[in-house]
Amino acid sequence: MNPILLTLILLLTGVAGGLISSTAGMASLVTYPVLLALGVPPVSANVTNTAAMIFTGVGSGLASTQELSAHRKMMWQVGVWAVIGGIVGALILAVAPASSFEKVVPFLIAIAGVLMLSSLRQKPAPEQVGHTVRGWRLVGRNFLIFLVGVYIGYFGASAGVMMLSILAVTLPVSFAVSNALKNFATLLTNIVSLVIYAFTTKVYWLMVIPLGLGMFAGGLLGPVVVRHVSNHLIRLLIGIGAFALAGYFFYTAYLQ
Repeated sequence: MNPILLTLILLLTGVAGGLISSTAGMASLVTYPVLLALGVPPVSANVTNTAAMIFTGVGSGLASTQELSAHRKMMWQVGVWAVIGGIVGALILAVAPASSFEKVVPFLIAIAGVLMLSSLRQKPAPEQVGHTVRGWRLVGRNFLIFLVGVYIGYFGASAGVMMLSILAVTLPVSFAVSNALKNFATLLTNIVSLVIYAFTTKVYWLMVIPLGLGMFAGGLLGPVVVRHVSNHLIRLLIGIGAFALAGYFFYTAYLQ
């Protein structure tokens, strides 16, 4: 393919993926199929996408300082548990192909969609700087975040919507804050996972650059959209999108 055309495709894909990722956590709805269509093998497409996702995290982090600065303790708690899981997942990937996990992915994404739609029934949480989750609820939430971290490090497709669904249901904060925490946690986990990938799996670095630049731009836009669009509408669209994505991965895993 012409290098200029390839670069343009990756840039536009990155913008779309970064915007979707920083608002809903479903960048793989766009980026993963495009990388596959460009001839990148599945595992390498997964890790190349992870590398480019770091740019989304940087962009969305810069655009979310308002939300993150008021919740620093919670930000690091969520981030650390996700990173621990990410290390475990990336190490598992080094010895077990991600293809062995593909048949489970549609059901995990569907569960995330159910969680997101169930959060529509919750009353909007007041802005809280403190942390009111304690006891077994705290242990359960941290364990779920750890499991999503394992998933990010091992496969990663649509992990953001899983993380966002868990945070939206379990944390006493607004949707915009949950989204910012999700972006920060996935950024840290993707960075740590990529360090391990660099020594164990082939990453298409020349594709990472244009894809990542597009994702950076999309990541900057995402938090702005979340602040100005109805949270109820965003949750509804994410829930519906999760089921659509689950259907796509079910088709690729079982029917192709």
